[in-house]
Amino acid sequence: MSTNMQYVNLPGTDLAVSTVSLGCNNFGSRIDASQSHAVVDAAFEQGITFFDTADIYSTGESEKILGAALAGRRDRAVIATKFGGPMSDEDRGSSPAYVRRACDASLRRLGVDHIDLYYQHMPDPTVPIEDTLGALDELVRAGKVRHVACSNNSAQQIADAVGTSRERGLTRFVAAQIEWNLLERKVENDVVPACEELDLAVIPYYPLAAGLLTGKYRRNTEFPAGSRFDKSEYFAATATDTALTRVEELLTLASKLDRQLSELAVAWLDAKPQVASVLIGSSTPAQVARNTSHLRRPLDEDELALIDGFLAQR
Repeated sequence: MSTNMQYVNLPGTDLAVSTVSLGCNNFGSRIDASQSHAVVDAAFEQGITFFDTADIYSTGESEKILGAALAGRRDRAVIATKFGGPMSDEDRGSSPAYVRRACDASLRRLGVDHIDLYYQHMPDPTVPIEDTLGALDELVRAGKVRHVACSNNSAQQIADAVGTSRERGLTRFVAAQIEWNLLERKVENDVVPACEELDLAVIPYYPLAAGLLTGKYRRNTEFPAGSRFDKSEYFAATATDTALTRVEELLTLASKLDRQLSELAVAWLDAKPQVASVLIGSSTPAQVARNTSHLRRPLDEDELALIDGFLAQR
């Protein structure tokens, strides 16, 4: 196990998570079970103990593969999964009945008796937050879930949820998973400050901007066949000329700091005081190693000041 990995407790809990976490959305889609097991093995070797999946990833296959990969070492792992996304036309959302059903289904697929961190995958405007939190509180009391969190929420939605938990004595969100990286920084205006004020850990996803911050995608070139930017209109739409120009500028900055751009991107988030764990997907053991390379040489104050100065000008 890597001696460079750090571990922190989520706010108000005894749940210690590694400061880099493994996103398992590739499991069962981009990589098969055998390849996924190799990635999990590599994660443990690097000191990663925090594994993040969701019921909708490959319609449950990611949970099944992760559960099998963790067999015999469940006590070494912190498992996060999510509910609310569409599993079918009927199975979706955050109604109390569905929250209970979704949790039981995830427990079966994972092959575990409890989930360490259970996320509401996205807000559900059709269900009052007090109803969703009430169901989650039941799951915590039953021992099926240790702690709960939210994903993709606005600052106001986070504040409303925390206020409801306080008023009604219900379990509260201890973390918020948000898209945050060197290219996508709108959350710094409101969501990140709300998390800091209300004592929620921030867990950024897409720290490499779905691959743009690896530096391998450049302006005026075709996306590699089979890449997510080649296969997905959603991802291709993020690879704008403006974004790719910014990537080139960031590549220059990374070179000045004698860093790889991906290393710089992860290290920058890891240095943020609100961030508990940077969530990164990997499809090979080599990518796991790359995604933890910054731990050997964290950014110092001068480097952070240089990066912040660069960002402030743009």
